[in-house]
Amino acid sequence: MVTAIIVAAGSSTRMGEGKDKLFLELLGRPIVGHTWARFDGLPEIDEIVMVVREGRRGEFEKLTATLDLVKPYQIVNGGAERQDSVWNGLDAVSPTTEIVAIQDGARPCTDRDLIIKTINAARETGAAVPASCVTDTFKETNAEGCIARHIDRKSLRAVQTPQIFKLEIIRSALEAVRKHGRQMTDDTSACELIGQPVKLVESSAPNPKVTTESDLLWVERLLRDK
Repeated sequence: MVTAIIVAAGSSTRMGEGKDKLFLELLGRPIVGHTWARFDGLPEIDEIVMVVREGRRGEFEKLTATLDLVKPYQIVNGGAERQDSVWNGLDAVSPTTEIVAIQDGARPCTDRDLIIKTINAARETGAAVPASCVTDTFKETNAEGCIARHIDRKSLRAVQTPQIFKLEIIRSALEAVRKHGRQMTDDTSACELIGQPVKLVESSAPNPKVTTESDLLWVERLLRDK
């Protein structure tokens, strides 16, 4: 059984004061609604756990009435940090869940084939994540804000979501994070802590996360194309 955990408990601080990016409408639907509907429409996903900010459950319940959902779902409260929200999501999955796909609520354009490839890779290795090659030139800076050294981009990858794991592996990884008092914004970093290999799955189609207003036009165009 595969459960999608959609993390939608962030504060949207980079979008600007008073703006919740998840509920900004594109093509007549909130961004998080597009994300939810995409995973709900995949035969490979069996259930969905939506992790939301405390006090926002009512808004998400209203959203469900507009989405024509077919998969069973739960809405649970998030925590203080992203890793706490993921932990709450893991606590809510069905007992028969074997694989969890952890997705950003503000990443609504993820390609179906990419999700399937990442699920298959996680079945084989225990953990997998979509990743794209970087094209910019990277420099490390010093304390004075000047270039300290050049970084070879050949081995660099930009990771995305869904980050997909065997359930027992991500549980063990996050337990280690909590035990050591670490804070991590990326679930694969928890796997690094316990020495769990994470397979990189090439992401060639655009899979942006809405972070600032400048992302909206591009994401709207991608949603229209899909």
